[in-house]
Amino acid sequence: MSGADMLDPELREAARHLIATGRIRAETDPERYRTAVKGRQDLAEFFRSELGWTLEVLEVAELVRLHKRRADVPADRGPRLQREGRDGPLAPAKVLVLAALVCEQLWRRPRMSLRELLQAIAQVCAAEAASGRLPHFRIVAADGMAKKEAHQNRQHLVDALKLLVAEGSIVVDADLDRAVTDEESDLVVKASRDRLAAKFSSLSPSLLALDDLSPDLHAAALSAESLLDHSTATEEELAAPTLETRRLKAIRRLVDDPATDPLDDASASTPYLHTLTGRERGLTVATSLGLATTVRRDWWEITDPTGLGTGIDFPNGRRSERQAALALLEALARRDDLSAPLLITEVIAQFEEIREDLPRWAAAYERRLPALARAAAAELVAAGLLTIDPEHPDQWLPTPGVRLWRVRVRQASTESTSAERPAERSTAVQTALPLTDQPTNDHEPADEQPRTER
Repeated sequence: MSGADMLDPELREAARHLIATGRIRAETDPERYRTAVKGRQDLAEFFRSELGWTLEVLEVAELVRLHKRRADVPADRGPRLQREGRDGPLAPAKVLVLAALVCEQLWRRPRMSLRELLQAIAQVCAAEAASGRLPHFRIVAADGMAKKEAHQNRQHLVDALKLLVAEGSIVVDADLDRAVTDEESDLVVKASRDRLAAKFSSLSPSLLALDDLSPDLHAAALSAESLLDHSTATEEELAAPTLETRRLKAIRRLVDDPATDPLDDASASTPYLHTLTGRERGLTVATSLGLATTVRRDWWEITDPTGLGTGIDFPNGRRSERQAALALLEALARRDDLSAPLLITEVIAQFEEIREDLPRWAAAYERRLPALARAAAAELVAAGLLTIDPEHPDQWLPTPGVRLWRVRVRQASTESTSAERPAERSTAVQTALPLTDQPTNDHEPADEQPRTER
């Protein structure tokens, strides 16, 4: 892609939104919807040529859908359960299976009550559970079955419905949370067949003959663009990606992940992003989308200053876990050996020192500092600043991205305002966004965009 072929600046916001959510709906985002429909050709060509993704505009369904394919499936990202209006843990496999079964039932009958859905899905699962194709899904307490299991199954179905409501595939006419607590309550679920048809991005699993492939090749098969490649190729051929596949994988990571190691492609002798061509192409794609890029020889840090194109809000947030993560990041940058493994005992010792000076900080974790240490490390793992050591539990490996951050921990002022706002006697953390390895000012504003080093 040359400079003349960069994405129109008016389409950047819509493109970032599509990358983050996969869809733009007319009823919830009319301005971006109109922009995407108007620029559909440019958007479609950009996603096709640079990322290998298909853009679909369904004006009948009032939906713009980006079909994203990633052979390197991130295990720590995906739909999250909604708990008290906030994102909770990742949706378990059973909830995802139920979401697919809900779509199957609503394709046949676009309007169903919750009771009808529960009964229909229970019957489908009962017929397939013996063969192991579907999980058991019993909704009525019977002999040998605790009432707790029936209630949990009902909760799983409601969680699946919430995921489908959030993405705009279905609508309900009552409060879903009440449907969990009150088993006598009922509601109506409606779906648009046009939107259900646009939901799935892969070829049919039955046509792909997944049963004939080993599980470690399923992701590659589901992300294929054509049936021929995976119906006739051997497992050895599937395990050896082409040069174009490796290029697309590298660029997809840049726009989808907060950090990228340009040398982690073990399948190639010269990783793509480490070449001059790959480096320039990656920078061009990121700039076309309006992303801020910080580049080193061993690390790429990608951020969206608007927050629109990512589900990651690091380093913002005042929760104890996020403050602990930032304090840990500040300590990591001061270690003699930045690449040395990080043990949980080291993290706990640091938090104990902080609590000696600020006893009220992280009071909820007063006797649970190991839990706070794991939560803080998980925040940095999500931001690409730590990786989990697969061989040692409660141990993490710092990434080169640690060198790109400058964090200063300070205590909020408690002089004249302490009587009025006693809650501010906790630790306050001031951060800067990722920096290049050039000398910088310690007092840069936190909302300043990172500079690109070419």
